[in-house]
Formats: sequence, C-alpha cells, structure tokens
Amino acid sequence: MCIQHSDEGAELNLPQNPNTNSAHNVSGAPSEPFPWDAGVFDAHCHPTDTMASISSIPTMKARALTVMATRSQDQGLVSEVASRYGVEDGRTLSSTPLVFTDRDRIVPSFGWHPWFSYQLYDDTVSNPTYDGTPAGKIAHYDQVLAPTPSSKDASFSSGLSDPQPLSEFLKETRERLEKFPLALVGEIGLDKAFRLPATWTSAEEDSREGSLTPGGREGRRLSPYRVQMTHQTTILRAQLELAGQMGRAVSVHGVQAHGVLYDTISSCWKGHEKEVLSRRQKRQIATGAEDFWSDTDEDSDSEVTTKRKEKPQTPVKESVKGPGLFPPRICLHSYSGHVEQLKMYLHPSVPAKVYFSFSTAINWGSGGNEKTEEVIRAIPDDRLLVESDLHTAGEQMDSSLEEVCRKICQLKGWNLRQGVEILGRNWREFVLG
Repeated sequence: MCIQHSDEGAELNLPQNPNTNSAHNVSGAPSEPFPWDAGVFDAHCHPTDTMASISSIPTMKARALTVMATRSQDQGLVSEVASRYGVEDGRTLSSTPLVFTDRDRIVPSFGWHPWFSYQLYDDTVSNPTYDGTPAGKIAHYDQVLAPTPSSKDASFSSGLSDPQPLSEFLKETRERLEKFPLALVGEIGLDKAFRLPATWTSAEEDSREGSLTPGGREGRRLSPYRVQMTHQTTILRAQLELAGQMGRAVSVHGVQAHGVLYDTISSCWKGHEKEVLSRRQKRQIATGAEDFWSDTDEDSDSEVTTKRKEKPQTPVKESVKGPGLFPPRICLHSYSGHVEQLKMYLHPSVPAKVYFSFSTAINWGSGGNEKTEEVIRAIPDDRLLVESDLHTAGEQMDSSLEEVCRKICQLKGWNLRQGVEILGRNWREFVLG
C-alpha cells in the first residue's frame, strides 16, 4: 500500500524523528547502536511518487530498496531510476564486508496495483468490456465498478481515463523485466476496502502538490465506487502468470481479501503442489528401509552392493505436469492477516516460497498492534522481511526501516545484529532466489 494513496485517510504512524543515529529503541530505553553495516534492505517502497527525493538514495543508510510501480504514471519512472541506481549483479549485495556504492542501490518491480485495476480491460476474452468508443468507456466502468457509476453520476466515468488493454500492459511489463533481470512483479494484489477518489474539484486542483507523481489520490475526497473483485482477480491472475513464466518474485497487496487472495494465488499452482507424505506413509518407508538393511547386515561389502542394485525401488506416483505458471517467491507486503491464515501459505505442499513483510506505517499505524505482533512471532525466522512502504526516499525511510527492524528483533528475541543479518539474508533469498 502506498501512503499517498491511503484509502480511508487514517492517520498513519510515520517515524517522527528522522535521526537514524538514535541509540534508543521504540520505547525510549537505551539500546545498542543500529548495525547499518550488516545491510538493511527495504522490501517494498514507492520513492518514485516523490521524484525529488530520488537523488538522496545513494546517501541512504539502507543498502538497497525494492521500488514498486503501481500504475501508468510510474512504470517509466521506476525504469528510469533503475537505469541510474539499479542492482546489476546480485553478488554485490552479499559481499563481506558489505560494500555501499552510489549505484547498485535499488531493485525495480513492475506491476499494476489493484487500486488502479479498473483502468485496464481484458482484451483477451471474446467479449471485452471496452470497445474503444465513448459509450464503451461508460459500459466498461459500469461493469467493473460498484455501485454502477452511471446510476449515480453520469459524469463520473467520463472523467476517468480511457481503459487500456491488459495484453499491452503485460507486453510492456515483460519487456521491462527482460531489461532488468533482477526485477520483480509488483505491486499487485486485491483490495476490498479501497474506494476511487472523487472527481477533482476546482479547489482541489488549485491545491495539488506539484511534487507528487500524478495518478494517486492527492488529497481528494473519496467516491462511493469500488473495483469489482472479479475484475481485480483477473488483473492479478494475469500478472501472477507472467511472473511464473519469467521466474520472478512478486510483491502482493492484500486488504480485507485474504481468503480470495489465497484462492487466486493458489489456483496458479494447482496441480503442482509438493507431495506431502502422511505419517503412515513415512512409517512404511522407514519400515521398508529397516527391512532392507537388516537383510544385508551379515553380507560382505560386495554382496551388499549387489543386493542394493537388485533391490526394487518403491514406485513414486508422479503426475504428468507442464510448467507451472506461479511465481517462485511471493512477498505478502505489510501483511495484515491472522495467524491462522499463515498456515495456508506455509503448508508443506505449497510449491512457492512465501514471505511476509511488515512496516511501521501500516502494521503499527492504525491499531491492531497485538495481532501484528502475534503474527510476527508465529512466522518462521527465514520468511520475515521489513519494508518502509514510504513514498519519499531519504532519512525518513531509513528511520522507518530502523524502527521496524528493532520492533521485529524485540518480538523474535534476536539481538539486533543477528536480527538485521537474518532479515538481510531473507531479502536476498526473496529477491535473488
């Protein structure tokens, strides 16, 4: 979730003190200095929303940022920033000691956020929702938004941009992924809570902040319109499959849609689940192995070798499977689900490696701290990531990352350096594989 687009206008708990040299923890008690030299990696952020902040990236204390694209206005900007500061060789992120340079500071990610999914139409179906005409534009928005805009405000849909074909966006994204071999797919996902901003009023136009990249809410009032979940899942599924085809990790947004989000993601790997043996099967295998070895205990070495060769192998049932169209690694960013929902993604049969990232701005920003902290304690150590989810690079982003690292280390019972090293190792595994 990008802060400048925050839906309900909740007051977010952004770091107030940008001084990242602070030797105090979040409760104000003295603590050890923060080990920036161990390598801190932001798993999800949006600095291209404030392009004036980009020049501060080389001076940041964080080693690397994972920079998200979300809509038409920022795809090219993320590409531009990646050309200037992008990591070209993942080995530079694992050197000992860690080397900080002016380049090799970001990993780009290209995707279409669910908040803007209404701006795309699926042109791969026999009867697309948009035919390129003004009337077709109204019909498209009536079909993908709820309530139906034309039933409430005939001018609302006219003020929206012309829908773009999904196939064209996927083609452009594929080209960007080919240009940047380490790039991810994201930010993608589902959101039941988001409402579209209302049409600009003249007063809002006059007060627009020129430093923000266009396309977001930018302080506008919210309309009653939400994007239909069926349309969101169509756009999400197409991007998940693209990531699967290209073997790229994904960064996923999910708000008030955890069940349907899991269903959509897991549908991509249906038929490719890992085989999970029951306790009975494990016992049978163990018993068979014991019987085999007991048969050979009194044999000579040569006889053992012969018997091993002659011992028929227990057949393993293998289904014929084509290539999977699911991403190999998935990050559920600023994860807001419950502990019970973790089990779905962490089940041994899941063929993708699923990570969970957390930010102070979202996870500790509007209540629900106890749930967040319970979830963090339950997540395996090697599946945790940290993020800022901020739209301005620089000291505030560093401060946010330090704060969330300290919180997680405290919750997991890690000493600070140990925890930062674990989180950095997790990020490298998520991004680089």
